Amino acid sequence: MKLFDSEWKVMEVLWQQNDQTAKAVSLHLAQSAGWNKNTTYTVIKKCIDKGAIERREPNFVCHALISKQQAQTEEAQSLVDKVFGGSAELLFASLLSDRSLSKEELDRLKALVEAHEG
Repeated sequence: MKLFDSEWKVMEVLWQQNDQTAKAVSLHLAQSAGWNKNTTYTVIKKCIDKGAIERREPNFVCHALISKQQAQTEEAQSLVDKVFGGSAELLFASLLSDRSLSKEELDRLKALVEAHEG
């Protein structure tokens, strides 16, 4: 499921704070993103229509139906497919070409690769 930037903002609130009323999400995004109530409710409705959020009554409680990890995985796969022709190797080569990694980061990446090998 493709989430647009505004939908990510709403989902981040739910992933960080768990179930929240639409009003609480609206107040949070008014402070953090400068959104008005109508903007927040419109984006929440789009997330409901996509199946990312479930509306629970009473009090219009928003419940995330997808985990952050699931959304990140789908977004990453979409990026790999669209930009790198499905090649994770090309994605990593691109990421590593302009930045140096610490020994700890390299060790964690090696461990991930080794876990996928066996």
